Amino acid sequence: MMRLLWFVLGIGAAIVHFDSSAKDTSALPIEAFASLPKVSQYKLSPQGSKYAYVANSKGELYLVIKDLNTGKLYPVTKTDNLNIKLNWFDWVDDSLLLLGVSYTEKEQHIRYTRTELLSYDLNSKNKKTKIVIRPGRNQHDAQFKDNVISMLSNDPEHVLLSIDLRKPNLPDVYKLNVKKAKLKRVKGYKSHVKSWIADRQGNVRMSYHVDDTRIYYRLFDLKTEKWRTVFEHEAFSKDQITVLGFDIDPHIFYIKAIHNDKSSIFKVDSSDPMLPRTLVSHDPDYDVGSYLFYSPVSGAVAKVSGSEYWDEDLKALQASVDQALPDAQNSIQDIDNRGNSYIVYSESKTDSGSYLLGNREKNTIQYLDQEYPHIYGETYIGKKLVVYKTRDNIEIEAYITLPRAYQANLQYPAIILPHGGPYTRDYETFDYWSEFFAHNGYIVFQPNFRGSFGYGFEFAKAAIGGWGKAMQDDLEDAANWLVTNKYSQQDKMCIAGGSYGGYAALMALVKHPDTFRCAASFAGVSDLGLIYWEAERFTNKDIVRKQLGGDRAKLDDVSPVNFAKVIKNPVLLIHGSEDSVVPVRHSRNMAKALKLAGKDFKYIELDEGDHHLSYQPHRITTLEAMLVFFNKQLM
Repeated sequence: MMRLLWFVLGIGAAIVHFDSSAKDTSALPIEAFASLPKVSQYKLSPQGSKYAYVANSKGELYLVIKDLNTGKLYPVTKTDNLNIKLNWFDWVDDSLLLLGVSYTEKEQHIRYTRTELLSYDLNSKNKKTKIVIRPGRNQHDAQFKDNVISMLSNDPEHVLLSIDLRKPNLPDVYKLNVKKAKLKRVKGYKSHVKSWIADRQGNVRMSYHVDDTRIYYRLFDLKTEKWRTVFEHEAFSKDQITVLGFDIDPHIFYIKAIHNDKSSIFKVDSSDPMLPRTLVSHDPDYDVGSYLFYSPVSGAVAKVSGSEYWDEDLKALQASVDQALPDAQNSIQDIDNRGNSYIVYSESKTDSGSYLLGNREKNTIQYLDQEYPHIYGETYIGKKLVVYKTRDNIEIEAYITLPRAYQANLQYPAIILPHGGPYTRDYETFDYWSEFFAHNGYIVFQPNFRGSFGYGFEFAKAAIGGWGKAMQDDLEDAANWLVTNKYSQQDKMCIAGGSYGGYAALMALVKHPDTFRCAASFAGVSDLGLIYWEAERFTNKDIVRKQLGGDRAKLDDVSPVNFAKVIKNPVLLIHGSEDSVVPVRHSRNMAKALKLAGKDFKYIELDEGDHHLSYQPHRITTLEAMLVFFNKQLM
């Protein structure tokens, strides 16, 4: 049985570099916003002698290695993101890269993702990528072959790989010799196991299990040398726990758990059978991050994402970077194993994202490149945070992007832009959708409606069985706020979104037909019942069904496809034919229902397109079609 990647992420964001010599924004073409980033994903080699990154040339993405000693560039691989996508890459040593790639397959009308693991060796005479995992005659052809759980930083040839070669959907752990492409099993699968966690010494210490909607971990105790079940809970419950990883002390690991309604980080001591917890990161207003950042020198946990460094050396480095790049949000993305060379990602009100290379020994920091070179300085509009109240007096944070040359005494056409997920959220950082529409004269409003992640357990649980309910009303309240505060007029607002945001856009015309003049849906869900039944084909069907509310009978009442007859305003539907997250049938069926009902709509199907607009021409087509659509309805 296949595994479904559930559920839906929001449409990806993009970023750019500051240049004070901003030009006239009126000349910017759609490609300035809709192109894939010019550069991304910089990663230093362990000794800092090289870095790898992804470069975009007219929609072709190249994974490139640069040797900092010689200045020489090595092209590793190329893709246009249409059939094969680069998921991730990492260094095994200063000459060897591992790559995870993905592609879409189809089985009985169901599309799903498969992945492969590749390697690239600079020391090889034949400098080409090689497939690392080739299942034997009696082995299962695993759906996911690139699930590396430890890079084994002290072992220059091996990594730990979680893969189901013996029994489908029950992965073992193997020690993989990357250079020789040989596997040695080090831990066998257990009932309901989905993934594994290794400690910093490279020992398999934790397994993650899902049994229907019951979730639990099993921990290997170093004292007793036995496995035992820990952290058992129901999916989406307040007792939910996520194990994040181990510290350099193999007895210490970190978890994310609910504390005073907010997701917080605890340190757990496994040397005590009672597993005592120590709170290390908590914010009374927001959920904290969930990514552990390790010191490349000591190997110890140095911080959790969103917090300040605990490591004094890295805290000093962060302070020096902030001094060199003032009035900006500066994030250290990578550091070599000596703690000398480092990569910084920087963004500010005039710089929506640049990469820099620093060197502590030379006391230098220099720009590498910007992701969107045509949007910078005065060209970059940016967002600002506002708060509005819902009809039941709940405060909602939202981000507003005002049109260029905005005048406070005028009212502008507006687009409500709900994010995907729904269990995600929008941030103040740059995204190409809001920036593009604001550049073309629209106010863009992005509410973090109920069901969004980041605002605590009670706020987020509205997404569980809440489609079409309170979190839908939050979007109408957002539109009313724009009218009340004289940003826009009642008859000058449309709604648009991708994934769950596409669903919300369609449902808005069903539930609030007098508020929104039109709706544009990219890869939107139209039929919750279809999701419920198609979940039967996937291993996480019970989790998916619980997320939808668990009651199949109620889903028809909140599925836009069943209400085409009541929709009275124009609809734009766009969907990729190879979408493995929200199948294209959702938009095809919605288009069919609208046609039978004699409604005003347009349907665009992106040939071989995926769920994330990964292919550059599809991004351009989508934004261009939406702009034409909104201009017709609102301008």
